[in-house]
Amino acid sequence: MAEDQKPLLIKRYASRRLYNTETSDYVTLEDIAGFIRGGREVKIVDLKSGDDLTRQYLLQIIAEHESRGESVLPTNVLNDLVRSYTTTATSAVPQFLAASFEMFRDSQSKWMENMGKANPMTGVPGFEAIQAQQEAFLKAMTGGVTGSWSGPSKDDEADAPAKARTTETDDLDAIKTQLAELQKKLSKLDK
Repeated sequence: MAEDQKPLLIKRYASRRLYNTETSDYVTLEDIAGFIRGGREVKIVDLKSGDDLTRQYLLQIIAEHESRGESVLPTNVLNDLVRSYTTTATSAVPQFLAASFEMFRDSQSKWMENMGKANPMTGVPGFEAIQAQQEAFLKAMTGGVTGSWSGPSKDDEADAPAKARTTETDDLDAIKTQLAELQKKLSKLDK
């Protein structure tokens, strides 16, 4: 998506129908999900009150996909999200999730850029770092991250430049520290 491109404005009428202001037609939740998958940001507002309903509709889209068996979020992650609404950790969870998804998007876009090059699995600058970030993200999202770290060791990264290795290690250490703090807070609240 271009930096200067405005979000697609969807207006919700009193009848609960959703109206695409760019194409002047009605859309469904599945249409909105398609816009988002296509890289478009959306903003959904109530026509009468002007209230921003985007979060509510995005959660509804996720709930519908999950209820159809298109599970992305493991049960333990959903449990932790529910717990976070009732704990003091609430302030840390949104930042952690946003940072995790930002890291995932960056890694994914770098990987896709390099896919167009000849023999993408070998000789791609930073491929090991991207792979390590994706593995760390997947472990975090699936509950695989515990108090001990089982990610790539420094020996696995021997081919990566020292500066990239240091930055990545620092980032991973910061994430591990945040996760450990969250786990401590959650365990104290469970007692």
